Amino acid sequence: MTAQRRVVAEVLDGEHVHLTADEVHARAVAKLPEISRATVYNTLGELVSLGEVLEVATDQRAKRYDPNAHRPHHHLVCAQCGAIRDVHPTGNPLADLPDSERYGFTVSDVEVTYRGICPNCAAA
Repeated sequence: MTAQRRVVAEVLDGEHVHLTADEVHARAVAKLPEISRATVYNTLGELVSLGEVLEVATDQRAKRYDPNAHRPHHHLVCAQCGAIRDVHPTGNPLADLPDSERYGFTVSDVEVTYRGICPNCAAA
């Protein structure tokens, strides 16, 4: 693993991490000043291709990168500031889709996004 890849991985480490590529780059530069924006973008693309990071798109905002790729989860998104939290509700959303609504599809995956206002925005 190169120093650049290691730094990108370190930046993405933690819970509820959903950074944009520019945020990853800014944090990576703080750790490794010579890292380029292109290297960060390429590394993020490789991590997504390898299934190590999820690419999360919410509305018209910039894509975010979620390192929580190995535990199924949904997202809770603030409609004002765009904050994202991982959530793990009980139940199986695949099972919740009735056969009559599958239209012959073999469903293999589901993405659920809950939207609302976070406590910080609600207090403002």
